[in-house]
Amino acid sequence: MFKKPLMAASDQSGPQPKHRRIILKISGEVLRNTQGGEPIDPHTLKSICEEVKKVYDIGVQIGLVIGGGNIFRGLSGAEMKGVDRTTGDYMGMLATVINGLALMDCLEKLGVTVRLQSAIPMDKLAEPFILRRATRHLERGRVVIFAGGTGNPYFSTDTTAALRANEIGADMLMKATKVDGIYDKDPEKHADALKFEHIPYIDALRDRLKVMDSTAFSLCMENELPLLVFSMREPNSIYRAVMGEKIGTLVD
Repeated sequence: MFKKPLMAASDQSGPQPKHRRIILKISGEVLRNTQGGEPIDPHTLKSICEEVKKVYDIGVQIGLVIGGGNIFRGLSGAEMKGVDRTTGDYMGMLATVINGLALMDCLEKLGVTVRLQSAIPMDKLAEPFILRRATRHLERGRVVIFAGGTGNPYFSTDTTAALRANEIGADMLMKATKVDGIYDKDPEKHADALKFEHIPYIDALRDRLKVMDSTAFSLCMENELPLLVFSMREPNSIYRAVMGEKIGTLVD
């Protein structure tokens, strides 16, 4: 695990972020245009990138992991479309590369320096994932997008996010979703759902709270990596999270 570097001197004048190196996990479903059916909605994409830029501008080192569910979801795709599970997972990994390219292009147009790394070699589109190179990019103030999952089937992008967060020595793993935290049951189906402001990993695993899969939870728990689950729909949510404001649900 790498040491967490100090903030750049140019960022010391204003309010200081609590978290200086993060992995931000974004669901691919967030990018979908639900009205038109397009897998990537340009307005949503730009809005997310503008949120990321706010955090980038205050010197926070950002690694992004994007899902691929807006294009193809491995497990459900295999079940619903008759695709073999292993093949479906690889299709899902390729979907994350497509989303990663979209994020990279949009961020660069906003003036953010970005590098896209893929766990599946494709040198025409992205760098291969190399830990020391990724860490060097972060230290030089570049956003790094980790695409291609872990490069192996049977692992989710949640597990990828937990793995990359531990590898780069992130302060926190932040999962941006459509829901404003973790509930004891689905808040969209149950009006009496109870939201947790804070919950230990062991309780989340015991109660089978389906926010991340058990492999990702275990990786975070064993390495004492805090997880913050919050909503992308709230304005300035990423900025507020890195500044240490109470938002979403903290799991540690």
